Amino acid sequence: MKKNLMTRPMSGLQGSLTVPGDKSISHRSLMLGAISTGVTTISNFLPAADCLSTLTALQAMGTQITRQATTVQVVGRGLHGLTAPSQPLQLGNAGTATRLLAGLLAGQPFDTTLIGDDSLSQRPMARVQQPLQKMGADISLTDGHLPMHIHGRQLHGTTTQMTVASAQVKSALILAALQADAPSTIIETLPTRDHTERLLNAFGASVVTASDQRTITVQPQPHLQGQAVTVPGDMSAAAFFLTAASIVPGSKVTLKRVGLNPTRTGLLTVLQRMGGHVTIEPLTNPGEPLGNITVTAAKLHPVTLTAADIPAVIDELPLVALLAATADGVSTISGAGELRVKETDRIATICTELRKLGIAIEERPDGFVIDGRRT
Repeated sequence: MKKNLMTRPMSGLQGSLTVPGDKSISHRSLMLGAISTGVTTISNFLPAADCLSTLTALQAMGTQITRQATTVQVVGRGLHGLTAPSQPLQLGNAGTATRLLAGLLAGQPFDTTLIGDDSLSQRPMARVQQPLQKMGADISLTDGHLPMHIHGRQLHGTTTQMTVASAQVKSALILAALQADAPSTIIETLPTRDHTERLLNAFGASVVTASDQRTITVQPQPHLQGQAVTVPGDMSAAAFFLTAASIVPGSKVTLKRVGLNPTRTGLLTVLQRMGGHVTIEPLTNPGEPLGNITVTAAKLHPVTLTAADIPAVIDELPLVALLAATADGVSTISGAGELRVKETDRIATICTELRKLGIAIEERPDGFVIDGRRT
């Protein structure tokens, strides 16, 4: 007796995957390992060009670093153990490395010049130069851009009121404050990602964030001890798959061991506000929180984001635009002027590319408006 068996293919995106290590944490782990004593072992390191620029720069200043695929071992030189590089430090397109190293090298006893590629050389650096100068740093720029010349000297503890919501600038100030002659206080305009604070405290520093989540106090001259660091999966990389699973009908995707730092989960918050189906399974991990994230397809609603929402989702705003393009109404994103001074003018680029797809998007100075009903 013959039986005819029929199967139907699954619809949508199905399955689970892991994403590469977090870029922000990879940068910072290298730097803190270099200025600690003992050995720092970094697992799930992101071997992307930007992070390798940081690695090469630290090697040029005397740090012994070995890498096997995504495992890196850093032999620390202590807070004041780096040595003068023999030539300018070429940082490629690594904006994070450039700004953080500006703070770290401002208090070292030697001179350094930081250079980058054409794109990095157009990005604004006065935003990190000026607050560091208030701590006594001697830093010069070329019309506000690279090359950056740093004359290392003794820095002074101070209170700094930041004028931009930037984790890079904040981290530069924290790294400088470690080398100051008195405690320092940094006051943010809005809370930004706190990877530097978390990592430094794990390495033995005293960096305290007040209950307002905006005021950070740094005690100077800590003894930092090398650590074993496990880098979580990068939320910015996971965001592409989470977005796709939300908008492709019939999808269900699980992302494993993704970083769940509250300052980086803005896209998950936006998805939930838009009616997305998101399930989070927290996992045990010292330091940075991480977990498994499952997203299933959903009918999305429009969303309004303002300046207070932007720091937690700054790198994922192009994907927010894509989500908004599938929503059943008008979404407005404002307070995102920072996107205009990234590697490219991301606001202009988002609008240009989405229009090519037939999406109704209106460009504004600090954001955009999208009508998903007209897509």
